[in-house]
Amino acid sequence: MVAVFSSVVPQDHFAYVSVHDPLARPLFDELAYEYGSRYAGLINAEEISHELRRYPDEAFAAPHGAFVLLLRDAQAIAGGAFMRHEDIGTAEFKRIWVSRNHRRQGLSRLVLAELEAQAVRQRYTRVFLSTGPRQPEAIALYQTSGYTLLSAHDFGEEQPPGYLFEKDLPTS
Repeated sequence: MVAVFSSVVPQDHFAYVSVHDPLARPLFDELAYEYGSRYAGLINAEEISHELRRYPDEAFAAPHGAFVLLLRDAQAIAGGAFMRHEDIGTAEFKRIWVSRNHRRQGLSRLVLAELEAQAVRQRYTRVFLSTGPRQPEAIALYQTSGYTLLSAHDFGEEQPPGYLFEKDLPTS
């Protein structure tokens, strides 16, 4: 079955940029807003800021990582990144995002497919990713995109909160 995304326009294109590129600012601003609203009362603004800066910028740069934006009319409308995971041959996907104004158009699935393709180009054979327990759209995306759920925990449980997934990538 072929999925058709009528909202994707021919001018949309992926651009690999640095996390410092001004085009990336909406991604970080909206992620901070999203985390703050979904996890209000569970994590504070300082913890959110720390999470968004937890990894060194170079982790999301070649040769081991990537940071991609989907641009429309020179504006970032979606994006995501990956870095090398602790397991050899495994990429860890991070910061998959779609602008609030462009949701429900299949863009997250496009970003996920692009990240997977880039990970394969960079010779990764597996993907690991995690998402928060209060992000049902992300959980559904990964479950319907061939990812295997490794564990699921909410706040207040013995394990740290989060849904952990993995997926083997095709090899050439």
